[in-house]
Amino acid sequence: MHAYAHDPRATSYGLEAAEALGVDPDRVFKTLMIEADGSLAVVVVPVSGTVDLKAAASALGAKRAQLADPAAAQRATGYVLGGISPIGQKRRHRTVIDETAELWESVLVSGGRRGLDVELSPRDLIDLTQGIVAAVGR
Repeated sequence: MHAYAHDPRATSYGLEAAEALGVDPDRVFKTLMIEADGSLAVVVVPVSGTVDLKAAASALGAKRAQLADPAAAQRATGYVLGGISPIGQKRRHRTVIDETAELWESVLVSGGRRGLDVELSPRDLIDLTQGIVAAVGR
């Protein structure tokens, strides 16, 4: 667990975490909720980039995907925006993890609130989320 002082004026929670913790932004991953063919799913990508929604849909076997409504994401996960973790959600969602996670010995993801990240191996992240690894980041 890595705690840091969250600045409420921060415009990018993930980049804020990388800077506060002194970690390469490519190694810090953000958790995004998407809606793929009507179902919510999780996509985990580096904070230094964005999600490729077409690739995410394809990885999930869906025809199309879009970012989920923020309120729906919070309700479905039990976390607030900027603190949505891919682990420990209210219920398990299909999860896609960007393949670049496997380039690192460990990665950081949100720990369930703003100002808290969890460091774990990519293998543990994949196992805990039962995630699919695919090229879903840009």
